[in-house]
Amino acid sequence: MTELQQQIDHFFSLPVDQLLSDHKPAALAAFTEFKAALNRGEVRAASRDDSGNWTVHTWVKRGILLGFRLGGIVDCSINDNFRFFDKETYPLKAIGVNDGVRVVPGGSSVRDGAYLGKGVTIMPPAYINVGAFVDDGTMVDSHALIGSCAQVGKRCHVSAAAQIGGVLEPVGALPVIIEDEVLVGGNCGVYEGTIVREKVILASGVILTGGTPVYDAVRGEVYRRTEDKPLEIPAGAVVVAGSRAINVGPAKDWGLSVYTPIIIKYRDEKTEASVQLEDFLR
Repeated sequence: MTELQQQIDHFFSLPVDQLLSDHKPAALAAFTEFKAALNRGEVRAASRDDSGNWTVHTWVKRGILLGFRLGGIVDCSINDNFRFFDKETYPLKAIGVNDGVRVVPGGSSVRDGAYLGKGVTIMPPAYINVGAFVDDGTMVDSHALIGSCAQVGKRCHVSAAAQIGGVLEPVGALPVIIEDEVLVGGNCGVYEGTIVREKVILASGVILTGGTPVYDAVRGEVYRRTEDKPLEIPAGAVVVAGSRAINVGPAKDWGLSVYTPIIIKYRDEKTEASVQLEDFLR
């Protein structure tokens, strides 16, 4: 355990009134160091080991929550017509031209404490929340959301109106994981700690949650979240929005069905060619 982790855990464990009355300067100093490490990508809410397993780092989530406890609400307004009020500990992220990040004009926001890799492109309007990790070469498209602590890999495309869910509490919960070279189609939603492995393609409108089984029509498998494992989409899968019939009760008589994601194929030369077209937008 590092000294910074020990400090974060200590200050987080204090009652709020005691934290603010007796320890605020020291806690703010530790939090400032912690947030700088988040911005540099040196600490993350979750990380992957050499075997491909993801581990949540609960102390990082505690550090983010500590920042909310320490911050007072301040006026962040641009002018009299654009009024904003937020925690003083979480202003907008300072991005410079030498950071290698392309932020297209039009109303996007990145909160301080989010990591943006080289070559990240953000189309307006988009929002990236604190604790998110967006790796090199990824495009975040218009009206897309990268939630708190979400982990997005290299050379991904988070398409227009896609939602990558965030999670701060409970602190032990795994955030949403999007691995390298994933295409998240328009109006998709990925929530509740789902792991989307590398090179997956989520077609437009696919919704992945912890309570939604995913049917693999190629391998004959059904993927579900369990008590000790999140929902996981296999590498290279092409997932579309589908439905399955309800075969019991009145719903059967009425001919009803429920939504379900379906893996209809795995990436091949044809899908690779279509995905390569994305590179011209970067």
